[in-house]
Amino acid sequence: MGSFSIWHWLIVLLVVVLIFGTKKLKNIGADLGGAVKGFKDGVKGANDAADDAAAEPPQQVTARKATEGQTVDVEAKTKV
Repeated sequence: MGSFSIWHWLIVLLVVVLIFGTKKLKNIGADLGGAVKGFKDGVKGANDAADDAAAEPPQQVTARKATEGQTVDVEAKTKV
């Protein structure tokens, strides 16, 4: 009694097909597949950008000695 048999699932499938129709279900499946593909491409692009940033060596920053009475303001930047 805890699980459904194959006949229960076939009846549910038949009801869904009757309500939505095969064309609508096909369009929903295509939209869902496109969304999953877009998500995978986005994740892959983010990983590639992170790998590229990690692969580049950091830039060397040199400092000059401040003369008397002057303040040196330094801001470190990284390439993105």
